[in-house]
Amino acid sequence: MPATTTPKRKPGFNPPAYNFAFLDEGSKREIRRKTLKAVAIPGYQVPFASRELPIGRGWGTGGLQLTLSLIGKEDRLKVIDQGNDDSVNAVSIRELVKETSGIGTTEDACEATVIQSRHRIPEERLREDQILVLQVPQPEPLHKVEPREEMTRLRHSEMDYSAMWLTLYESIVKWGDITIGADYPVMVHGRYIMAPSPIPRWDNAKLHQAAHLSLFGAGREKKIYAVPPYTSVVPLQFEDYAFKAETFPGKCCRHCGSTESFLDEVVDEAAGTATYRCSDTGYCGKRRGERV
Repeated sequence: MPATTTPKRKPGFNPPAYNFAFLDEGSKREIRRKTLKAVAIPGYQVPFASRELPIGRGWGTGGLQLTLSLIGKEDRLKVIDQGNDDSVNAVSIRELVKETSGIGTTEDACEATVIQSRHRIPEERLREDQILVLQVPQPEPLHKVEPREEMTRLRHSEMDYSAMWLTLYESIVKWGDITIGADYPVMVHGRYIMAPSPIPRWDNAKLHQAAHLSLFGAGREKKIYAVPPYTSVVPLQFEDYAFKAETFPGKCCRHCGSTESFLDEVVDEAAGTATYRCSDTGYCGKRRGERV
C-alpha cells in the first residue's frame, strides 16, 4: 500500500471550527423553505424539523434557528431579552452567532438588519429592510381552550374560534374585563388566530401594518409562523369591551425621562419605594445620548 501523506496547510490558513452560522447548509435550506411557506400564509403554523443546538430547549432555539438560517455575512445582529441587551440569554445567543459567523453586532435597533428578541419588540419603528425574529415558548393560542393538537388544527382549518371568544367573554363576566396580559391573541390577515409570543399588549400594535417582516420560531414545539410586511394584525376584542394596552399614567423612565415607552417597575424593598425605567435598554441609552 502506498504511504499516506498529510496535506500541507497553507501558511496562515485556519480552518473554521463550524460551518458558517453553525447550522449545516441542508438544515438552513429546510428552515428557509418552511419560512417561505410561513410568509406566504400569514399566521399559519408551519411544522419544521427542529435541530439540536448548544442551548437548552425553551431558551430560544426556535428563534435562534431562524436567525442562523437567515443571517448573511453583511448583516448586523441585535439580540434582546425582555428589552435588555445584557441579560444572560441575550449575551449567550449573540456570542454564539458572532463566534460562528463573524458578523457584526449592535445594540442600536436602527443599525441592525436582523433583530432577535424574547418577549419584547423594540420601541423604535423598524424598516422594510429589517427582520424581527421572536422566540416563542408556546406557539398554539388555542391550547388555552383545547389541549389536543389534532383538534386545534381542525379548529384552525375550519376557522372555528368560538371557544376562544367564549373564554374572553367568561373573563369579562367573572372579572369585569379581559385579564389576559402578555401573549394576547391576535387575528392575522382576517384568517388565523395567532400567538404573538409573550410580548406585552403594548407591543401588539407594532405588528399591525408594520413595514418589517416578523418571524416566530418555537424550537421545542417545532413550529414556524410569520407576519409579512403590511399585514393586518388585530387583537381579539368585543365592540363593547375594546382591547386596551398597558398604560403608565404619571410615570416616566428614571434614566431618560421617557413617557412614551414601555416601562418596567423597579422596587426598592428596603426603602419601600418603586421607580420606573425603559424596558428597551438600547432605546433608553440613545435617549440619554450614551454610546450604544
